[in-house]
Amino acid sequence: MARKKVIEIVLDTETTGLDYTREKMVEFAAVRLENGKIKDEFQTLINPQQHIRKSSIAIHGITPEMVEDAPTEEEAMPKIMEFIGEYPIVAHNAIFDYSFINEASKRVFGKEIQNERIDTQQMFKEIYPDLDAHGLNALTDKFKVELTNHHRAMGDTMGLALAYPKLKKLYLQKYDWENKQLENVDYLLERYLRIQQTITTLQSELQDLKSVFKLYFELGGKPITSEEGDMLVYNSKQTFGYDFETIKPILDEIGALGKATRLNTSFVDRLVNGHSLDDEKREIIKSARQDLTETRNVQVIKSK
Repeated sequence: MARKKVIEIVLDTETTGLDYTREKMVEFAAVRLENGKIKDEFQTLINPQQHIRKSSIAIHGITPEMVEDAPTEEEAMPKIMEFIGEYPIVAHNAIFDYSFINEASKRVFGKEIQNERIDTQQMFKEIYPDLDAHGLNALTDKFKVELTNHHRAMGDTMGLALAYPKLKKLYLQKYDWENKQLENVDYLLERYLRIQQTITTLQSELQDLKSVFKLYFELGGKPITSEEGDMLVYNSKQTFGYDFETIKPILDEIGALGKATRLNTSFVDRLVNGHSLDDEKREIIKSARQDLTETRNVQVIKSK
């Protein structure tokens, strides 16, 4: 029996900015995978006919001069959609690229795209949840794929296209195991809750033990070495509160303001979606968006 042909489109976009509702693509690249093998490729610069943010140029290096004679969105989109067709779209943090292509489709064709969206970043997190990073660099490093010309659309697309079949194989193995567990999902929930309760109990016990160790050291105890050679020691650390307005100019001057002040993005999202801001302030905050990610998780809602 002939092997079924599986076609997927691996792609990447570079943009004028990061808010897909107001920014546009400046570069698009894609490769056609057939059963994991690269069979065709397509790339184009795009004249967005609008300002390219300096922060974006700093990432991808695409300047207004480079796209001055490139096809406009109206000229490029028919070729882009012809290459994509109705096949699944594969991208790293796929919600970002998908959203930009979808907005362009609505502007040019008056309709949304319907392609399946495959997010390799989500897959990578599923397979290697313990890694410190799950960006494209981390993915290609893990699968020993050379990532050249990073942050240009075709460079990132090629890197992903070479790593994706290896990632997909591991992901499908895990997915197959998960599917076999679905008939036991009720039992697994009970098991999950028992494990969760055990973890809570153990964490409480660990805290109790730490309290005993703390008392031991505060009464003059000396460091203790375990049979395996691990050493239990005691230290204390003082922290200070600061008047932000006083130190802000210094932090800004030495380039440490961003690191010292971590933005509460959840609060800002609630602010933008709420009713306390006027339209002008809401639009200013929206224009400052610097990333788009998608989080998927499950949670347990406790009974009353």
